[in-house]
Amino acid sequence: MGLEAEANRAQVDRILSNKNLRLSELQRRLLSYLADKSLAGQADELKEYAIGVDAFGKPPSYDPRQESVVRMHVARLRQKLADYYRTEGIADPILLDLPKGGFKVTFAPRPAAPSPSETAAAVEPPTPRWRLRESVLAAGLLVALAGAVYLAARPAEASRSNPEAAAAWSPELQQLWEPILSSSRPLVVCIATPSQGESAAGTASGAFLLGQFLSPIRQHVMLTRGDLLSMPEIAMDNVVFIGPATGNRQLEAVPVDRQFSLEPLGIRNLNPRPGEPAFLPDHAAKDSQGLEESHALISHIPGLYGNGEILYLSGNRISSVLAAVQALTDPALARTLVDKMKAAGGAMPRYYQVVLKVKSMDDMPVDISYLFHRELSGAKPAATLAKR
Repeated sequence: MGLEAEANRAQVDRILSNKNLRLSELQRRLLSYLADKSLAGQADELKEYAIGVDAFGKPPSYDPRQESVVRMHVARLRQKLADYYRTEGIADPILLDLPKGGFKVTFAPRPAAPSPSETAAAVEPPTPRWRLRESVLAAGLLVALAGAVYLAARPAEASRSNPEAAAAWSPELQQLWEPILSSSRPLVVCIATPSQGESAAGTASGAFLLGQFLSPIRQHVMLTRGDLLSMPEIAMDNVVFIGPATGNRQLEAVPVDRQFSLEPLGIRNLNPRPGEPAFLPDHAAKDSQGLEESHALISHIPGLYGNGEILYLSGNRISSVLAAVQALTDPALARTLVDKMKAAGGAMPRYYQVVLKVKSMDDMPVDISYLFHRELSGAKPAATLAKR
């Protein structure tokens, strides 16, 4: 075995032995099996049936079309690996990945960290209004943002010539993000402030995913937290809000005729059409190996006084918040959204709300599906505002 193969094998063993990763026995078996096949050069021919029989001990009668255990555990493993590399494995010398669309494990040396001078050149000097305010941000969010910055391959200008970055920025993603990113207004990413006893994991993970997506496209993205967001900031900037905005009086004061509302137990359909339910409840998993079903709400509305843009990526569960972010950062999911929302002539609504159904295991989305959407008319007229 060559030195490179030995180093790759050692990285697999390092991940398998990490106790904080909390892989189930099935996921450990799956990672070991896929890594072995990949290191042996046999992963390109792997099929779902063979994995089910060889790695999971399924009988020869196993039918992947009827049982999705392999797909679910592969999706969970993929997310667990991403979590590992932004926490315990942030300094590991080899990046192990399980790209979507196949079962091949890839190995790559970790890129060299940018020098302090390069980092300073790529980051806009903060103004007093936009200081990061490290003393009040959750530690999990800081890790997420640091990971997003570290994983950015290069500044925005250089990344536009990167074929991989160009491929990820699909026409559908451009349609969804163009109103926000093409504006000269500052862009601020705001994360929901967890209530007492709640975890910040969902918003931190969502911020990490969004940071990875935006870093090659838009520099100088500002960051704040829900309880630090002010009305002047909403009036002057474009805002992407991650997590439930319930209780945020500044954002709730922005007048718009919403058609769906996120409530603590699910999503309220304020004006149900024939055949649509008035309420979509979230359901917890019945056991540790079961599927949790929740809902995500994506809302793109005009900013205060009809100026600027506000984008909510919201849900009650960690998985639903992640699903909302994935829907607007994954090319395949973005294509589905655009296909569903665009009019007969191909035009996209400027403002809208979209409801997604999310199936997850261990807080990781394994299936994200479109349910319905509404086009929003925009800001309420002045006469309506006067009555509020």
